[in-house]
Amino acid sequence: MPLISDKLPKIWYGGDYNPDQWPREIWQEDLRLFGKAHIDVATLPVFSWALLQPEEDRYDFAWLDDIFDQLAGGGIKVCLATSTAAHPAWMARRYPDILRVDFEGRKRKYGGRHKSCPNSPTYRLYAIRLAEKMAERYAGHDALVAWHISNEFSGYCYCDNCASAFRTWLQKRYGTLEELNRRWYTTFWSHTFYEWEEIVPPNILTEYWQPDKPQFQTIALDYNRFQSESLQECMRLERDAIRRHSPDVAITTNFMHAYKPLDYAAWARDLDVVSWDSYPSNRTHPAEPALWHALMRGLKGGQPFMLMETTPSQVNWQQYCQLKKPGTMRLHNYQAIAHGADTVMFFQLRQSLGASEKFHGAVISHAGHGEARVFREVAALGAELHRLGDKVVDARVEAQVAILFDWENWWAMENTAGPSKDWQYMPQISKYHRALWEQNIPVDLITTETDLMKYQVVVAPSLYLLQPGYASRIEAFVAAGGTFVTTFMSGMVDENDIVVPGGYPGELRRVTGIWVEEFDALYPDERNEIACGSDIPALAGTYEAGLICSVIHAETAKVIGTYTKDFYRGTPALTRNRFGAGTAWYIGADPEPGFVGKLLEHLCTERGIRPLLVTAENVEVTCRSKQGRTYLFVLNHNPAPVRVDLNGAIGTDLLTEKALEGTVEVEGYGVVILETITGNRTS
Repeated sequence: MPLISDKLPKIWYGGDYNPDQWPREIWQEDLRLFGKAHIDVATLPVFSWALLQPEEDRYDFAWLDDIFDQLAGGGIKVCLATSTAAHPAWMARRYPDILRVDFEGRKRKYGGRHKSCPNSPTYRLYAIRLAEKMAERYAGHDALVAWHISNEFSGYCYCDNCASAFRTWLQKRYGTLEELNRRWYTTFWSHTFYEWEEIVPPNILTEYWQPDKPQFQTIALDYNRFQSESLQECMRLERDAIRRHSPDVAITTNFMHAYKPLDYAAWARDLDVVSWDSYPSNRTHPAEPALWHALMRGLKGGQPFMLMETTPSQVNWQQYCQLKKPGTMRLHNYQAIAHGADTVMFFQLRQSLGASEKFHGAVISHAGHGEARVFREVAALGAELHRLGDKVVDARVEAQVAILFDWENWWAMENTAGPSKDWQYMPQISKYHRALWEQNIPVDLITTETDLMKYQVVVAPSLYLLQPGYASRIEAFVAAGGTFVTTFMSGMVDENDIVVPGGYPGELRRVTGIWVEEFDALYPDERNEIACGSDIPALAGTYEAGLICSVIHAETAKVIGTYTKDFYRGTPALTRNRFGAGTAWYIGADPEPGFVGKLLEHLCTERGIRPLLVTAENVEVTCRSKQGRTYLFVLNHNPAPVRVDLNGAIGTDLLTEKALEGTVEVEGYGVVILETITGNRTS
């Protein structure tokens, strides 16, 4: 599998470039300014299908040849996009099958982007053909360093093409209608199917009673799977067309953090490298992008990823499009590098003059020169990354704690009817991640395919849907000495969103050592409490809890905390079960963040997992390692300077080339990258 570092062994610096929006006389000035900013990679042409294929049987690559060669002449590499994210107007007029039908049953017209039906034979034919022609033409070009398929794949379609393809997909999955009816539980509401043609896509006209709530969840869950796989197949077809001509160049497509409609864990298997687009605002808590970076890293087992898009200043699509404060652009990008990014790529390199992105920030603003504040900051960061060279490239983040993230579980739990509209997946994932982030304990976000034995502690919040065989893997992990933590509403259903009979938490009942008799959904203004005694001094105290409270019977588990209110007062709320050489914890309610922090701190301390450093609030510490060296990143997300005790670590700050030890001052929005020899200080 090709790596991006094979082509350019440094932190790539650049971004999306749209030279087709500008006359040729501007191109030379762009190249001059790119050099001044130390930009070395340009992504193009992301949205140029209409120019590359102006007619059905005519392609025009002359302008792309020209800019490709000019960039190469200026020492700038190219991340080449296939341009298939927005089909041409002539294609939509001539072949209406290419247009999507939306969730409300309306046939789309030409306009916008991402309106192509993923199961349209026309779309697939022309997308594959364009990708192959580009690969034939540019595979041997010295400037080519990566392939970028389409752009931000997104959205679902409900047209007749998709309906037919869905039925075919179901036949492959279930074999017979009898098996489908059994697995879908179609005896409910007279849903038994006798012909495949009776099955239609679930949308607001069929199975949904609200835009986000289907009445027949199993059908909706399979349509989630089908649509994600349909778009993935489009990506895969382009990838294969490219690979026939360009076997040694890495291929990617850019993700959008945890975009719910697409199962990125499955998509990542088809890519050489994961890439994604990060757009934190001034009010985004720094733990949030840290979570998304950890997820992107985890999709391919800890492999470094590409930051494909971020803004150097502001965006055009947030409700309040603030500028980045001085210093924060640099900080945000070092945070990405600290968590495993081997590129920093902006959208965009030159600011558009018209349409919806004309006020989206860019390296070169509408002023068109290099004297603007943003350009100066971009150039300064480029100079630093140039000096870093290949120091941290291909270095890995090493974590002993993991949080499980499963798209199919996400789909199923938020499709389900009840028990509370406020029960959502991302807040649960975020709460447990943030508790670890605040303690500077490295954490991976992992998929159901990740080897659990790599970790000492695995947390699976609201693991509502269990994939086949996954409970056995959890049992093996715990029996071998691992610590497993799960929470309310876990183990409830199988892969078809059908309740597992015999008592909650289903297949997790043996490892957790409990039986959940029922669960109580609290109103937003209601709270219960979890009271923990002195058995575990670190947890002793009373903590607020709400949302959902599980009524638990301890079987083989030990009760660590109990409820203080309601008819289930005094019953178990927090349990620990010894299972083989390890332990499994069950948290029966949604506790306050302080409790989560104390519990995870206790579990990590038990396993000898220490914080990288103990720091003030909003001072983040991460670590990447390779070839006997560690790179300790200290990131101050506060506007004021802070003092940080390096706790015995001794090394050189790669950004200032100063030797550091003891206590150091990190300026407001500042960054330190401490290079040490492994063994000086590790977690």
